[in-house]
Amino acid sequence: MNPSGTYRLQKLRQTTIGNSPVSPPQRRPDLNQRASTEPGATHTASVDAVIQSVLAIQPNAVIVIRSTVPVGFTENAKTRWGTNQLVFCPEFLREGQALHDTLNPSRIVVGERSERAQILAGLLLEGARSQEVPVLFTNAREAESIKLFANAYLAMRVAYFNELDSFAETHGLNTRQIVEGVCADPRIGVHYSNPSFGYGGYCLPKDTQQLQAQFDGIPQHLISAIVRSNVARQHFIAERIMQRDPRRVGIFRLIHKQGSGNFRTSSIQGVTMHLQDRGVEILVYEPNLNAAEFLHFRVEHDLDTFKRCRDVILANRITDVLNDVVHKVYT
Repeated sequence: MNPSGTYRLQKLRQTTIGNSPVSPPQRRPDLNQRASTEPGATHTASVDAVIQSVLAIQPNAVIVIRSTVPVGFTENAKTRWGTNQLVFCPEFLREGQALHDTLNPSRIVVGERSERAQILAGLLLEGARSQEVPVLFTNAREAESIKLFANAYLAMRVAYFNELDSFAETHGLNTRQIVEGVCADPRIGVHYSNPSFGYGGYCLPKDTQQLQAQFDGIPQHLISAIVRSNVARQHFIAERIMQRDPRRVGIFRLIHKQGSGNFRTSSIQGVTMHLQDRGVEILVYEPNLNAAEFLHFRVEHDLDTFKRCRDVILANRITDVLNDVVHKVYT
C-alpha cells in the first residue's frame, strides 16, 4: 500500500462515533428480525459472532461487512451491539473469478455517506487496476438491497434461459439457435445465457430465497417464480433422463459451474436426488472428493471405471474426457 493509502487506512481506524459525521443508529422497522424467522432467510449468526469478537478487542474499530445480509441487518446490528462502527460494503465477486473481479470491480458500493465511507471507497479503488470505477454511496439498507436484487436478477437470467432450453428440448428445437437469435438484441445481450441444470453455489440460491422471505406482505410473483423455476428445472432434467429407462446413472462432477471447486447446493445434486427417488442407482465421479461416499452415493475415483459401468452419464458441461462415451452423456 502506498503512503496515501496508509494514511487513509489510519483515518478509517480513527473514525469513531465521537468524531464521525455519521448519526447514531435510529429505530426503524426491523426487516432483519422479521425475515430471520421466514423460510429461506439467511442465518447471520457467524457475522454477529465476528462483530462481537472485534468489539471485545477494539470497540472503536470500523467493521466493514462484506457478507451478503438481509435488508436491515446493519442498522439492526448497530442497535443490538450498541455501536455505530459498522459499515456495509457488498462485494460482487464471481466464483472462480474472485481475484480478477477484485482487481477489476464493476462498481464499488458503500452503504454509508460519510468521510469514512469515502476513505473505504478510496482503499478499494487503490487496489483496482483502473480508477474509472463507478462508486455509489448509499444508505445501509439500500446497499443491502442492491446486493440481493443484483443476485436475484442473475438467477432470473439463468432461470429464463433454462426454461427456454426446456421448451426447445421438449419440442425438438435447436436451443443454441434460439439463444443466439434472442441474445442478438443488444437490450438482452449474451451474458448469463448458457442453459444449465439450474443455478447453485454459495450465493444465488440463498439470496433469492432471502429476498423472497423479505417480500413478506408485499405483493410479488417474480421472485418466487425464480425460486420455483430452479426447482422445476431440476425435476425436468431428471424426467428427461428417466425417459432413457436407465438402471445406473453416473454423475460426472458435482461442481455447479466450470472453473469452480465448489459443489455446495449445486443444481446437479437436486437432479441426483430426483433420480434416487425413482430407484436409480447413482455413481459419482468428482476428482475433488477423497471420500468413498457423498450424501450416501458411492464415489468412483477411476474415470475409466466410472464411464464403463454407467447406462447414462449426467454432465452439466461436456468435456473432452467424455468424447469416447458421448452417446451415454446427457448434458
